[in-house]
Amino acid sequence: MTDRLAQPDFSMVLASSVHDMKNSLGMLLNSLESEIQANPAQDSAQAERFAILQYEASRINGELIQLLSLYRMQNNHMPFRLDEHFVIDVLEDQLARNDMLFKTRNIDVEIDCDPDLAWYFDDELVGSVIHNVLVNGARYSKSNMLLRATIENNQLRICIADDGNGYPPMMIECPQKLMDKSVDFEEGSTHLGLYFAQCVAMLHQQGEQQGSIHLSNDSPLGGGVFELVLP
Repeated sequence: MTDRLAQPDFSMVLASSVHDMKNSLGMLLNSLESEIQANPAQDSAQAERFAILQYEASRINGELIQLLSLYRMQNNHMPFRLDEHFVIDVLEDQLARNDMLFKTRNIDVEIDCDPDLAWYFDDELVGSVIHNVLVNGARYSKSNMLLRATIENNQLRICIADDGNGYPPMMIECPQKLMDKSVDFEEGSTHLGLYFAQCVAMLHQQGEQQGSIHLSNDSPLGGGVFELVLP
């Protein structure tokens, strides 16, 4: 008879649980979208409740995906698939993925991207970053968002701008500090989305250049701007 039960690898157990929760929440989110389509809101109060449910479910699902991805990165199990993609395809995919969320929140999203613009990057990881920013934008925008992709200084710049109240100063400084310190739960926010975006950006390298993220309040719509730069 054994003296004690073997101790499980808690990080692996947690990762497996996160994976299961992510799948279950994804199914719930799909069911919620189908229900909203089949039974549209009857008044503004109901529309607001739908919007809250949609946002919270999308936000939590996105955070679970980020947690699982960061675990895989840390343990060198995260596949990194660098290939050439049309940028507009990735932008449109993420916009379509959140179409119901934007409809329930009455937010118009414009895409400004040359349809022939192609670049080398991991479309799944970059898509996850864009998805997270769009979901947060749906919460803080008033009525409009802009997705813009351009080439500047031989780098791809993907900007997501909104017409909200902008980023607080602490968040604008955050991306530069994220990689220099551990997460501080006492601050009230782990900045998980920004940390994930920074990790994804830094995976993309070309010579001495490395990807990065930037936040500012220079939005052409009057709010905040999230920028993902890939060499």
